[in-house]
Amino acid sequence: MIFSSFSFLREHIHLPLCRSRIQSPRRLGTFLLALILLPLSYVLGAFAATVIPAVPASADGNWGLSFQQEGKPPVANATADELKQYNAWYADLSGEKVIYLTFDAGYENGNTPMILDALKKHQVPAAFFVVGNYLETSPDLVKRMISEGHIVANHTYHHPDMSKISDRESFAKELSSLEALYTEITGETMRKYYRPPQGKYSKVNLQMAKDLGYQTFFWSLAYVDWYQDKQPAKEEAFKKLLGRIHPGAIVLLHSTSSTNAEILDELLTKWEEMGYRFGTLEELVQKTAATQSFQQV
Repeated sequence: MIFSSFSFLREHIHLPLCRSRIQSPRRLGTFLLALILLPLSYVLGAFAATVIPAVPASADGNWGLSFQQEGKPPVANATADELKQYNAWYADLSGEKVIYLTFDAGYENGNTPMILDALKKHQVPAAFFVVGNYLETSPDLVKRMISEGHIVANHTYHHPDMSKISDRESFAKELSSLEALYTEITGETMRKYYRPPQGKYSKVNLQMAKDLGYQTFFWSLAYVDWYQDKQPAKEEAFKKLLGRIHPGAIVLLHSTSSTNAEILDELLTKWEEMGYRFGTLEELVQKTAATQSFQQV
């Protein structure tokens, strides 16, 4: 961008390269204008690259977000309208001050009971996206989630990179195997809510999930909380989770995080003090359906 601006000035304004070529006031004015515009283009280019990071335009690959304005939903690498055709969401863009709290649960390491305690204290509903290992090793916690009014949803059985699975049979097996184990443990039918592991997806995946009757849920707020040997400090967590919260946020936290378990009670209090309430993914789906029905009338 910087070099192209310089080339543009040389080509269209004919920058004088030495004093002997400045032969008229008009040319002198052109020269001075060029000297002003060139550093300005450099500053603006550097500012844009720093403040407004690029967001991939294609709806394939890794889920990504760009936070550009405090208190506003981030720009994602797929728009809400693009996701809508696949029965997929990343946020509620109605403007209502509601938070949809979700947890990814790949395994149990002792932090989930404290998380459930905080949710119960505040009467906050959440959705837990679980994998096969979690169901196998922590059936009692899964039953507690259900009994306390939370949604238990599908994060696949083996937590693979689903974007690399192109055939419908293999894709469906990752979801149906988890459904079957969930029913075996709980005696209930699993809600058809799906989150791609690591946020890796493709349009083909989204279509296959839709064809299988699934709603897909990405997120509009998350932070690096999954490294067990490098847990974020309380201050760092609050900076991200309070500074980037916005109306309609689908928040992704990991239930394996000791930081999340320690701060959740206080975090929920702070969000409540900011005027937020907490909704369920089911509410989001119903709200979207109602809006679409109204628009069709």
